[in-house]
Amino acid sequence: MFYWLTKVVLGPLVRLIYQPWIKGAENIPTKGGAILASNHLAVFDSVFVPVEIPRRVFYLAKSDYFNGRGLKGRLTAGFMRGVGMIPVDRAGGQAAVSALEQGRRVLEKRHLFGIYPEGTRSPDGRLYRGKTGVARLALETGAPVVPIAMIGTNLAQPVGKRLPKRIRVGVVVGKPIDLSKYQGMASDRFVLREITDQVMFEIMKLSGQEYVDVYAATMRARLASGAPAPDSETPNAAPGGRLRPEDLEPPAAPEGTLPDGPEQQ
Repeated sequence: MFYWLTKVVLGPLVRLIYQPWIKGAENIPTKGGAILASNHLAVFDSVFVPVEIPRRVFYLAKSDYFNGRGLKGRLTAGFMRGVGMIPVDRAGGQAAVSALEQGRRVLEKRHLFGIYPEGTRSPDGRLYRGKTGVARLALETGAPVVPIAMIGTNLAQPVGKRLPKRIRVGVVVGKPIDLSKYQGMASDRFVLREITDQVMFEIMKLSGQEYVDVYAATMRARLASGAPAPDSETPNAAPGGRLRPEDLEPPAAPEGTLPDGPEQQ
């Protein structure tokens, strides 16, 4: 019930306020399970992909959002479930295992599962090293990985701001990544790293972001301690030791978009 209510109410509202645009929506499978692997720039990234595609997408969210009391708590929990959020306890050493198990269940039911390989929001708009859970999940389930880039959500909702600004945002969807040659290698950590770097490389090409070869959580801890954000040690760095394409730039909104409504390509 909450899903359809959110789809009917939230979708038109989001389109009215943010006029989101999407490129490559045809790359998302129309049936069967698939992993939607995206960069993570803002808290409300998980809203825009479900709004722009007809299929339901499931994401993980910390269980605190579902445990609130009173009317506000119930409304928050209903909203989170309506947009496809699944509660997961992120505390303790089993948090990553629990998250992957939840994702596996979604994919086994042939649904779309959204995941942020960086593990947390980017603290400064750059793209950070991916965690290998996305690769393990893909190999264990056989689900294809579809790379996705969120564009401009960090400008609409900068780090530390709870209420988003009215700034146009976009979604760029790449083609599914063929991982068939790696089947049966889910226990090989070198293979998992190679796949993860490949996924992050595709996301980088879609988003045009600068890449930093450290984990986002590590950078967030540095910034929280008062240390300045260092420049990338290798300006042309890309995941897995690759080189960044020279002409790579963040994509812009489609040309010819009318100011009073979104246009999809």
